Amino acid sequence: MIKNPSDFKGQTAVVTGGAGFVASHLIDRLLADGLKVVALDNFVTGTPDNLAHLDGHPDFRFLEHDVSKPYAIDGEVAFVLHMASPASPIDYVEIPVETLKAGSDASHHALDLAREKGATYLVASTSEVYGDPEVHPQPETYWGNVNSIGVRSCYDEAKRYAEAAAMAYHRAYGLDTKIVRIFNTYGPRMRLDDGRVVPAFIGQALRGEPMTVFGDGRQTRSFCYVSDLVDGIWRLARSSFHEPVNCGNPHEMSIREFAEAIARICEVELTIEDRPLPPDDPKIRKPDITRAKEILGWEPQVGFEEGIRETIDYFKGVLAPA
Repeated sequence: MIKNPSDFKGQTAVVTGGAGFVASHLIDRLLADGLKVVALDNFVTGTPDNLAHLDGHPDFRFLEHDVSKPYAIDGEVAFVLHMASPASPIDYVEIPVETLKAGSDASHHALDLAREKGATYLVASTSEVYGDPEVHPQPETYWGNVNSIGVRSCYDEAKRYAEAAAMAYHRAYGLDTKIVRIFNTYGPRMRLDDGRVVPAFIGQALRGEPMTVFGDGRQTRSFCYVSDLVDGIWRLARSSFHEPVNCGNPHEMSIREFAEAIARICEVELTIEDRPLPPDDPKIRKPDITRAKEILGWEPQVGFEEGIRETIDYFKGVLAPA
């Protein structure tokens, strides 16, 4: 069963990592549905720009804080949505310890807050828990193929730990917990320099630069527009389901196909700069969303062409001369 958003009108949701790409869109959705929101972020990877449009909003409050350290929230809380974590390969290399703490220490603080308040807890996990998968597409029942000591392990294992922590609190304390496994997501408010393929290719195309393709470009990704993802997350938070749920778009395309699409839509000639594939980079990625369809009644609604044009328009504004 999924409760109606109106059931939570006037109630408070706490969102960690609120200045991040996905979290800021989730906050917009919560506010639009009549909730009050308290967001926390220390701007390690998030940016105040993502929340600037909420300045003065009567139902929004922001606290600058590192959520891997203890914090307290006054009053009643209906949801604790733990979205805080670095989420790009560039970040993993530069701040691996902070990435680990986002999944470990920060998870415990968010879980303890949810337990204290009797709130529903949701953690943003990732398709990276599947590692370089040997099962395709990836269902939630697949345990993954992860290198626990590789360069990406600080992120992969932090998210796996965060999932384990959620289930431990659910089993030990009866806490109402949810786990969403997020696949590749794109849209406005992504960081142009975050190292992920969507902003990288769009930025390079708009600047007239060659597109950097790692490996042979045949590795695949499945791209979900951010509004679809947020809808899935919010549905899961309002559901009675406790095990992991994939949220992503099963429309799979190769990296080279993606580069061709960006060049076409940006109306530039495609030039490729080949580079070696980074260690442990997944060769395939496609969600099995059967569980999301059956339990949440959810599947993506925004087509790739529509979503990517919105994203390109956003990055045109970012790159426009001041």
